[in-house]
Amino acid sequence: MAAHLNDNYTQETLLTVTPWVPGKLFSLTCSRPSGFRFNAGQFARIGVPNTLALTQESDLIWRAYSMVSSPYDEYLEFFSIVVPNGAFTSHLSLLQPGDSIYIDKMAYGHLTISRFENGHDLWLFASGTGLAPFLSILHDLNTWKQFEKVILVHSVRTHNELAYQQHLLNFSQDAILSELIPNLNQRFFYQPVVTRDTVQGALQQRITHLIRNGQLQQALNIPFSLERSRFMICGNPEMVQHTRDELKVLNFKPARMKTLGEVAVENYW
Repeated sequence: MAAHLNDNYTQETLLTVTPWVPGKLFSLTCSRPSGFRFNAGQFARIGVPNTLALTQESDLIWRAYSMVSSPYDEYLEFFSIVVPNGAFTSHLSLLQPGDSIYIDKMAYGHLTISRFENGHDLWLFASGTGLAPFLSILHDLNTWKQFEKVILVHSVRTHNELAYQQHLLNFSQDAILSELIPNLNQRFFYQPVVTRDTVQGALQQRITHLIRNGQLQQALNIPFSLERSRFMICGNPEMVQHTRDELKVLNFKPARMKTLGEVAVENYW
């Protein structure tokens, strides 16, 4: 049961911890604060006790994490990397089911499909844990009402970093989603990119190179188009900036709050 500590955040219970790469990548779920609402693609502020004395921050250390879970789920799910000697992730990675974490009562961010007023094909470019908001977007039925096709491109260095891969490979066969989303198997496309391994079905060059040489469009047989294509980008800042630059060369513009465009990114680093 969540305990309201003050007007800004609640204490929640950790439910599950899923290690993807031991000591490096993991997911966690926790209870959902009463009344907590968010749009797919937004992020929450998570707090953990400052017990490891690795920082001069106050009693709680706060960081921003995109929701993996959908707006309809009864729990919250997050996807994290372990930063060596990091004040926040060093503590977070040690928590076990039943432990407490803290959730800000508000959701934040603008990496949502509301950034686009038109378009047909939604491209989701992620590196590493930048996958998180796109998993939420994929499970939001509004995404499939707004777009005809959704293409998820997830770039990692080694094959074991392809978190959620089995879920994504079987996404179109999900019993509930395939019932709710017409022709899902013809509308969802998943393209892994592994830059330091050879993996069947994965492309090997960085997303920026795949855009520049046209290999990404060729592999999926879905061309970029100013009329049809809309892009979301999430990952490390260098990947985000370089991908934006490649799309700019192709005349795709940022979608800002009051300006129509084709490219949306989130900046919370």
